[in-house]
Amino acid sequence: MDTLLLKYKTVKEADVKVWFKAAPVNAFPKDGGACVKYKDLQIAVFNFSRLGKWYACQNLSPEKQENVLSRGMLGDHKGIPKIACPLHKKTFSLETGENLNADLEPIAVYPIKIEAENVYIGFSE
Repeated sequence: MDTLLLKYKTVKEADVKVWFKAAPVNAFPKDGGACVKYKDLQIAVFNFSRLGKWYACQNLSPEKQENVLSRGMLGDHKGIPKIACPLHKKTFSLETGENLNADLEPIAVYPIKIEAENVYIGFSE
C-alpha cells in the first residue's frame, strides 16, 4: 500500500481529540461535496441534505490515488449512504468507508458535527 494512503485512518467519535472548524455550513453544496484541508490531509465533506446528514471521508481515491472523492456522486446502496468516485465509479459507504464493489480497501471516514452554523470534522491528533 502506498504511503499516501497510510496517512488516512478512520476516526471514531469516541477517539476525537480535535474538532477542526472546517467552514460555515453554507460553504458546502446541498447534496454535494467539497474538499477541506487539515494538516497534510485532504478531507471530502458532504452535505447529504436529502437525508439530513453530513459525512466526511478521505478525498483520496484509493484506486488511482487522485484527490477526487469530494466531486463524486452521492447516492445510496440498499439504504447505505455512499459516494461514487467520479473517475472510476467505485463506491464507498460514507458510514464505514467500506468499498461497496468489494474490490478495494476501505476509505477513512471521520465524524462531523454542526455547531453554530459551522461544520467541524473530528480528528484523533
